[in-house]
Amino acid sequence: MPAFLRFGLAAISGWLVYLSYEPVGLWWSALLGIAVLWLTLVPWPRRATSALGMAGEAQERPSVRFGALIGFAHGLFCYLFLLPWVGEFVGAMPYIALAVTMALYALATGAFGVILGRWRFGAFAFPLVYLAVEFVRSSWPFGGFAWVRLAWGQINGPLAALAAWGGPALVTVSAVCVAVGLVALVDAATRRAAAVAVALPLVAGLIAGAGVDGDDATVGQARVGAVQGNVPRMGLDFNEQRRAVLSNHVNETLKLAQEAEDSGEKLDMVIWPENASDVNPFTDAEAEALVGVAVRGVDTPLLVGTLTRDEVGARNTMVVFDPETGAGERHNKRFLQPFGEYMPMRDFFRKFSDLVDLAGDFKPGDDNGVVHMGGIPVGVATCYEVAEDEAYRMAVRGGAQLLTTPTNNATFGFTDMTYQQMAMSRMRALETDRAVVVVATSGASAIVRPDGSVSQQTRIFEPAHLAETLPLRSGETPAVRYGRVLEWILVAAGALLMVAAAVSARRGRRGYAPYENTTA
Repeated sequence: MPAFLRFGLAAISGWLVYLSYEPVGLWWSALLGIAVLWLTLVPWPRRATSALGMAGEAQERPSVRFGALIGFAHGLFCYLFLLPWVGEFVGAMPYIALAVTMALYALATGAFGVILGRWRFGAFAFPLVYLAVEFVRSSWPFGGFAWVRLAWGQINGPLAALAAWGGPALVTVSAVCVAVGLVALVDAATRRAAAVAVALPLVAGLIAGAGVDGDDATVGQARVGAVQGNVPRMGLDFNEQRRAVLSNHVNETLKLAQEAEDSGEKLDMVIWPENASDVNPFTDAEAEALVGVAVRGVDTPLLVGTLTRDEVGARNTMVVFDPETGAGERHNKRFLQPFGEYMPMRDFFRKFSDLVDLAGDFKPGDDNGVVHMGGIPVGVATCYEVAEDEAYRMAVRGGAQLLTTPTNNATFGFTDMTYQQMAMSRMRALETDRAVVVVATSGASAIVRPDGSVSQQTRIFEPAHLAETLPLRSGETPAVRYGRVLEWILVAAGALLMVAAAVSARRGRRGYAPYENTTA
């Protein structure tokens, strides 16, 4: 019965973590979920009777192997609920394969968690081990899959403000620390340390959220427009009507221009989403003319998402078009999505499914993500790039005073994907102390203030536009300046703890039966 109960609780813990992500957004649910996970990994006390008939205290401990299974169950039940959008138009197989692959990393979380659960203060080592596993999952192979980081589910809670000090890594380790600390409070031997583990991150988050920042400063403001032109239809084939998509964005831009003229508030820049002009305006005269109509209509720099090609290959490109100087600076997407924008090991994976041929063959760029629009440095992280720490950090270090996430979510229909991605943009705003303009081909688009709040948001699959005067910021938060180093230190500490745990388990010769009963 205990084995079945632990396994069931592990599945529930994964589901609870899922509930923390947008659009559900119950940040505290992740803390509860990780607390339940930790409960499944630690020894459970029970009454036992010796051969002489004397009662005593006993512990029922999961083996390391069973702990690995617990971790896998936790991850699988989280990701099966979190990632259905992957298979919206390509079927369940890729989505389930991704969920299972992500859950495999949690084998290590569970296995090492069982060993740490036998240590007196193992609860306070577990957050670092959890982060180390998350780091590997987000980095390897093919650049990893950072979409499933625990931190994204904390965007509505007090811990999110810690992103300015250490990025998503600090948010993750703090969330796990609070969760296991809540469990450790019930043990008199660890109660004092647990109280600190619970209170310190929460208090730090509340203080950070109250407006404590570094040397950042507002250096001006800009009136920014965002255009969501919408697509003719949902699905993988929407791009077959590329000219219609382009025309939609031109028409919605002209509406924005008219609205700006009527209000007397001149726009300083306008941003289109990724793939707004999948007809390359540098090689197609009609596309060039349509973009020109939009640029002249708003009479301000326009950032256009398009597809280009150079001597290296195909590029996913954001290009600045100026009403006076024409085409200017561009950002070629640097962090590409594996199995989507490019297909690693295509010949190998084709043996399993011909769906691999739906993946593109784009080549990564090498710029820092900064383009200038009317003299204003704007940091660009196109779609999937927003999940990568370095995308916006290098842009801010390159002088970006405003950020934008142009994206194309039309291939995922009415799923949770767009809201999960928006949560990342919100956390990046907190992390960098910059306003972020999220502009999607089919929605949802949004204006995110530097404090991570959403001031305006569109509905999905409707043509719409947004306009707002946003602050321009300078300076670098601690996360931008030192976040990568801090993450490496925390991950290295987690890795060392994993080595120590492995040595401890080997010396104790533990972990070979489903359960081990010890009597005091």
